[in-house]
Amino acid sequence: MVVKTLIINNQLLTASEDQTILEAAKDAGIDIPTLCHLDGVSDVGACRLCLVEIEGSSKLQPACVTQVQEGMVIQTETEKLQTYRRMAVELLFAEGNHVCAVCVVNGNCQLQDVAVRVGMDHSRFPYQFPQRKVDLSHPQFGMDHNRCILCTRCVRVCDEIEGAHVWDVASRGGQSFIVSGINQPWGDVNACTSCGKCVDACPTGAIFRKGSTVAEMNHDPEKIRFLVTAREQKEWTR
Repeated sequence: MVVKTLIINNQLLTASEDQTILEAAKDAGIDIPTLCHLDGVSDVGACRLCLVEIEGSSKLQPACVTQVQEGMVIQTETEKLQTYRRMAVELLFAEGNHVCAVCVVNGNCQLQDVAVRVGMDHSRFPYQFPQRKVDLSHPQFGMDHNRCILCTRCVRVCDEIEGAHVWDVASRGGQSFIVSGINQPWGDVNACTSCGKCVDACPTGAIFRKGSTVAEMNHDPEKIRFLVTAREQKEWTR
């Protein structure tokens, strides 16, 4: 294993050459906020919350998809980054319909946690109040597109871990939405195994178990990491 030496937040540390900045920082106890990252599945850099400043680069770089390099000097908590992250979270709230008080994951929501972390108490951007659907066609689960932030965790976990590929992203830009099957009601998609991995992977209340009441539902994203470790290392306990 080739070891790289780098500096994050003035802290000298080492990382293996195949690690990302996000992984190296996590190993060093440095927390970088994310929403689209999920341990056990591939990274796509969609939410842009993990952007960091790298000395010598004029562009902010997403920590989840940027490999460590020898001699890197990285800052993760500058005023510029904090301002950018708050703006990104404000836009997520303005572009969707996130009414926390009536959400099944109120108090257990990663979007809510990130909003608190970046100091967001309101959005400076006009709320768009998009007209989005709620799909209750599946016998066990539901999909509330109003709360979806297009992190694509559900798409990746279904494809890479379950191998069913029930989910995908349809359309482009602001019209993009998560689609099941070939734009069918979720309950009509024969490929769905009802495993519930997408439910546990979702960082908001967009995908939920039917019967959950407000603030009742907890996600278990660690289950995905456990399954990956179990398959790769044959360790079936946690």
